[in-house]
Amino acid sequence: MAHNDLAFAIRDIKPLFPGHTLVVPFRLIPDWWSASTAERLAAFALVDQVRADLLDDRRRAEHLPGVPRPDGFNVGFNAGSHAGQTVMHMHLHVIPRYADPAADPRAAIIEAVTTNPQPDRLPEQEPDR
Repeated sequence: MAHNDLAFAIRDIKPLFPGHTLVVPFRLIPDWWSASTAERLAAFALVDQVRADLLDDRRRAEHLPGVPRPDGFNVGFNAGSHAGQTVMHMHLHVIPRYADPAADPRAAIIEAVTTNPQPDRLPEQEPDR
């Protein structure tokens, strides 16, 4: 789809919405905090390119026929299994969002939280002895 010297972009195989794209560094690293400054900048350059391509009517029609122009975007990552990371290779999600008067734009986040319930407090810590 797109790439630069340090990262590449591919469509998510289980997209939340049409055009959902992953930006992945070439180097195998587990999370954002393991990435170098150069890798982070390269990843964000691709986030910008993915967004521009999804907003460009000609490119969108070529790669995603019938998909409307996005009305907004979510961009983010999960770091660690307890944060929902299922692939332990750092990647950023670029998720286009589309206007739907019946939908709550927070739905994807709300669903993620409610389908992965977490305790409302931290696990008990060992008392000081």
